[in-house]
Amino acid sequence: MISGALYALMAGFLGAVASSSAKLSLGSEYLQGMCEICLKAWARDGDHSVMEKETSPCEWLHIPLRLLFGGMLFTCNAVMWTFFSKALRHSSSSARATVTTTASNFVSSAFLGKMIFGETHAELWWVGISLMLSGLLVLHGSTPQPFQPAEAKKNK
Repeated sequence: MISGALYALMAGFLGAVASSSAKLSLGSEYLQGMCEICLKAWARDGDHSVMEKETSPCEWLHIPLRLLFGGMLFTCNAVMWTFFSKALRHSSSSARATVTTTASNFVSSAFLGKMIFGETHAELWWVGISLMLSGLLVLHGSTPQPFQPAEAKKNK
């Protein structure tokens, strides 16, 4: 049986993948630029026939790629919500599942942003994520208190 924390981690990661897919599907310039770089590298390795043509495949290739990433956006969001629902079901508290998913999303977004888009983050961002992860450790280290009805509390 998979624990709620693992479901929450996967939900956060899938949320980050969905965000990256949205950025790729809505920004054709990035996809065209990557296509041009790949074609130049390919032509440098020996196949010069691609670069000799008047029109580049990159002028139309970005359209199916944008559609592919748009489909990934919706698929990753659907699977992310499924994992988040399972995390809520298998966790001892909804706060624990929510904070774990959020922290996983931020860390995964930072990693994917660096790997795909070459993004960097300021020191204040790293301080904030460190505080969030510290709070997550405190939350996961605490033991959940059993639920006591209001009537039992009044009788004490």
